[in-house]
Amino acid sequence: MSSKPTLLILAAGMGSRYGGLKQLDPMGPNGETVLDYSVFDALRGGFGKVVFVIRRDFEEEFKSKVGSKFDQKVPVEYAFQDLNDLPEGFSVPEGRVKPWGTTHAVLAAEQNIKEPFAMINADDFYGHDAFAKLAANLQTLQPKDGKAQYSMVGFQLKNTLSEHGSVARGVCTSTDGKLASVTEMTKIYKTETGARNDENPDKPVELTGSELVSMNFWGFTPELFPQLKEAFVDFLKEHGSDPKSECYVPKVVDLLIKAGKADVEVLETSSSWFGVTYPEDKAVVVSSIRALTEKGEYPAPLWS
Repeated sequence: MSSKPTLLILAAGMGSRYGGLKQLDPMGPNGETVLDYSVFDALRGGFGKVVFVIRRDFEEEFKSKVGSKFDQKVPVEYAFQDLNDLPEGFSVPEGRVKPWGTTHAVLAAEQNIKEPFAMINADDFYGHDAFAKLAANLQTLQPKDGKAQYSMVGFQLKNTLSEHGSVARGVCTSTDGKLASVTEMTKIYKTETGARNDENPDKPVELTGSELVSMNFWGFTPELFPQLKEAFVDFLKEHGSDPKSECYVPKVVDLLIKAGKADVEVLETSSSWFGVTYPEDKAVVVSSIRALTEKGEYPAPLWS
């Protein structure tokens, strides 16, 4: 088993709201992508391997534009999310083109990961402190009291909203530093007083903006894989015929906590999160990265 944790990067998303493969969009002063910064921060934080979950249809472009930057610096592996890759007894319903969600994406990488690992989105900027905190935490994760031990880096909702439309976030509650629940809210808008979830227009949920949210920055051990499989089968039984249903990792984590199968430590970070949901968000990310570079937090160019 590797003494260093692995970084699992979910990069198979279609970028539907953004309008393209935003994972390959230059954001840094020398053409760096957000992914570049995640890998850079992971390496200096103590990670020892990178696994990308991608789709076969952009494999060559992704490897040439992204993976080739890193393969001389760290072991890089690829896993492929495929709509048809389902547990025995299940098949893709007619007309479905949408991926099955982040649970399915993580399961695609089961054969690549034998050590504690962090899971992140390819298009989110999490910051150096967040990676360092999670890397240190991953070295300590051992089962306790019959439960798997996991972790999550939490961010404040108000720091993760877009000025240009709604976002989906896992809104969390915690008790004594442990995650108590995750509620997936898929239509959160910024408001003058904080935020509002309009998922159900008849019953909008007002939010203050100070809520803790999951930005899909999780710390796991390989014990997660059989738990995900079980949850995914249950999901397919209940929602598999819905052409737009997705099985999200935060939802599974919430179920594991409630079933007494996992404890999840909430890690706080001084890092600022930023990301691109809509094309108009790009300017904020570009200026934020430039400011961090000018402060000396990142070299320019990033990879020398």
